[in-house]
Amino acid sequence: MVGLKPSEVPPTTAVKFLGAGTAACFADLLTFPLDTAKVRLQIQGENQATQAAQRPQYRGVLGTILTMVRTEGPRSPYNGLVAGLHRQMSFASIRIGLYDSVKQFYTPKGSDHSSITTRILAGCTTGAMAVSCAQPTDVVKIRFQASIHLGAGSNRKYSGTMDAYRTIAREEGVRGLWKGTWPNITRNAIVNCAEMVTYDIIKEKLLDYHLLTDNFPCHFISAFGAGFCTTVVASPVDVVKTRYMNSPPGQYRSPLDCMLKLLIHEGPTAFYKGFTPSFLRLGTWNVVMFVTYEQLKRALMKVQMLRESPF
Repeated sequence: MVGLKPSEVPPTTAVKFLGAGTAACFADLLTFPLDTAKVRLQIQGENQATQAAQRPQYRGVLGTILTMVRTEGPRSPYNGLVAGLHRQMSFASIRIGLYDSVKQFYTPKGSDHSSITTRILAGCTTGAMAVSCAQPTDVVKIRFQASIHLGAGSNRKYSGTMDAYRTIAREEGVRGLWKGTWPNITRNAIVNCAEMVTYDIIKEKLLDYHLLTDNFPCHFISAFGAGFCTTVVASPVDVVKTRYMNSPPGQYRSPLDCMLKLLIHEGPTAFYKGFTPSFLRLGTWNVVMFVTYEQLKRALMKVQMLRESPF
């Protein structure tokens, strides 16, 4: 046995909400450079004529991170981390922390198990709810990750995370903070379904067939499988979302226009730009997040039970 044993009392919605946000922040701290490398690879090739002479060329995950460190300094892979943590505390808390509650809401009374349709519907619902709340944090995070600073003389558009929120709202209007909401809702509905439903089903089957107990090995395998499935189905939407959020006003008329231009100018393989860092990041992120989440739920329930105990 590895880790804390499951609590006899099911975790409350508040425990799941807090545990999911905290676990997601911890996972982001460990995997953020991979996410930044993914963003840089996804936007590479955009505006080639004007950027070829001034932007470094990235090759592969490790090559991208090393190039960033060499040309922009050791802190560059963590550009946008503060906005990323803002995002996880609002985003992951809703899409992961409320998933079980929404799944139970959609499950017919008297049913022992939720159907795949019910789980997909719950994943879509919590994913859309999360984006509705966390969209500005995602826009700011991507702006920082995509921003290249090649020395002390380069201009920094934003002096900090809060300044980025204010500047975008001032220059692009409040709508600028919600730029790319629809592709992000699409992307995160897909991500949340693939991630939560796959994790839910793999874990359930491993336990039902007594292949593993409800502990670390079970959580690890379930999370790894969820990360791979999520990367495969979500990469095309993720690339379009990144390009559209990072674009200056007027470059694309809509997310659909962005998708069509990407297809015409760079071909269908462009939709899987940054696939390797996406998988490394999502696979690692899922393992760290779900393992931490499961343990946090148990730890928080133990604390709650001790506080409520009269002795």
